[in-house]
Amino acid sequence: MALRIPARCICTAKNAIVLSATKSSTSKRNASAMAVPTSSSPESIGHDIFKEASLANPDPSADSSTAALVNRYSPYMVATYVRPPPVMIKGEGCYIWDMENRKYLDFTAGIAVNALGHCDPEMAKLIGQQARTLVHASNLYHNAWTGELSKLLVTKTRESGAMKDASKVFVCNSGSEANEAAIKFARKVGKIRDPSGEKFELVSFQNSFHGRTLGSLSATPNPKYQKPFAPMIPGFKYGIYNDEAALKDLVTEKTCGVIVEPIQGEGGVMVANSSFLQALRDRCDEVGAVLIYDEIQCGLSRTGSFWAHGSLPASAHPDILTTAKALGNGFPIGATMITEEIAKCIVTGDHGTTFGGNPLGCRLAHYIVSRLSEPELQEEVLEKEQIFRKGFKKLQVMYPDLITEVRGRGLILGVQLTRDPTPIVTAARERGLLIITAGTNTLRFVPPLIVTEEEIEEGLSILGEAIKAVMITPDAIGGTKGQQEMAPPER
Repeated sequence: MALRIPARCICTAKNAIVLSATKSSTSKRNASAMAVPTSSSPESIGHDIFKEASLANPDPSADSSTAALVNRYSPYMVATYVRPPPVMIKGEGCYIWDMENRKYLDFTAGIAVNALGHCDPEMAKLIGQQARTLVHASNLYHNAWTGELSKLLVTKTRESGAMKDASKVFVCNSGSEANEAAIKFARKVGKIRDPSGEKFELVSFQNSFHGRTLGSLSATPNPKYQKPFAPMIPGFKYGIYNDEAALKDLVTEKTCGVIVEPIQGEGGVMVANSSFLQALRDRCDEVGAVLIYDEIQCGLSRTGSFWAHGSLPASAHPDILTTAKALGNGFPIGATMITEEIAKCIVTGDHGTTFGGNPLGCRLAHYIVSRLSEPELQEEVLEKEQIFRKGFKKLQVMYPDLITEVRGRGLILGVQLTRDPTPIVTAARERGLLIITAGTNTLRFVPPLIVTEEEIEEGLSILGEAIKAVMITPDAIGGTKGQQEMAPPER
């Protein structure tokens, strides 16, 4: 009996969504919100009436069916995230619905994951087909799709003008696993190039985010997240992003590898200077270190080119490239692409995975890579970037003391604020727009790459309403902390 109430709520919400899951205007969102259960307690009824009258998507109240569902299951879940009240149950394209039938325009794309939007029809069809054929057989045997995906990644990478010496691919399940493989490969290369064992150091950069497993966390120099799990893996050194002058002392004969994001997503949408990446490549060559580009968030056409480093000269290309997120469009899969020179150092038994490279994941990723590598899609990403920038510029003119800078490329954009952005995230969500933060006081925009001009304009309009509400009553709107993968260090 305990499970029937929330299950019934979810079914009711799903049925309602089936009847009304069309692109709606703000007035339709308002009409939908009127059906949301509200608190009946005397002290809150006045507030709830006002909230429902003024907001399209007010967060569920404490006595709503949503809150009941969350409270029922929270005791069984490890508290790794701080989440806002809504419970999401359905997605389509650039929109997502919660169990109260509230509709949101999603500019987070599952943190830069759903590049093709929610519930891509072809992807859904392929899942069904492959699930009826073969899901998993382990890496003890060949399957039809691991090789197909690997070949496609290498081919499309070379065709795009990126990673000129891309040769082989290790397929895994996530971004952290892709980076763990890259770190292990760099260590192995270091031991071969210097049998004394002295070439073991790895270099990463401040404000980077490379994952939460112990190896990738050791490459993520955020004391707030490293301290509870200290000591980190020995041999990691940290430099200042875009500081070319410091590279000679930072990257030495003891360095086996350097890992860097061409665009730091979690760190605040910070873009690496081309000259910095070239200098990093040059220094790695001087000391015999492996250069790793982490394109887990910025790769796969999010910048308007297949890989974010694709605009660099071949002399600045990496030895290893890691990817995940958009590679599965929501299905867990990652990959580590390496050159032939690195591949020669890796032998059977050096690394492995149980689930990585399974037929289901690889068939889906093959389709997704085929879509995301289309030149037309990449051209449209650049066009959509300009629409965003034009809207951000208008907001900056309206709020010059709030918005100081717009950073990024393509559809990974950051709007730098002079204050905590979490109240704006809340105000936007309660008006039907999902956005997230990054770095310190930065609003991050990573929508699906299929987002339309009309949807961008709709989102910018809601963002303007949210900023206006926060600026008029700055203390009236709270914020949910934790709305990014890696929060900035405590100061």
